[in-house]
Amino acid sequence: MERVLGIGGYFLRAADPAALTAWYRDCLGLDADELWHQENGPTVFAAFESGTDYFGTRAQQTMLNFRVRDLDAMLAQLRAQGAGVAAETQDMDGVGRFGWVTDPEGNRVELWQPA
Repeated sequence: MERVLGIGGYFLRAADPAALTAWYRDCLGLDADELWHQENGPTVFAAFESGTDYFGTRAQQTMLNFRVRDLDAMLAQLRAQGAGVAAETQDMDGVGRFGWVTDPEGNRVELWQPA
């Protein structure tokens, strides 16, 4: 059986694509004008119950999860940029630490520091 090799892209609808692209570049370091070569590491693919609030609003059907080296440093960087960072973080034994930020279009994004 053929299998996918990895995530080749993730595409978002936006009321202001230029502003959203600038936010991801300035706050998370993702430059839409360059191919992004990810560092090796785990990637999770999971389905959630349709009624979950984990993604933020029920209108959000998917959620990006980015691996980060230092969750505390990333969250501090995002707060300094004025980003909407959730107050809570979550620790999961053997899995890692999680935090969340909401982009300017209202999409909740999860940040994961693997264990």
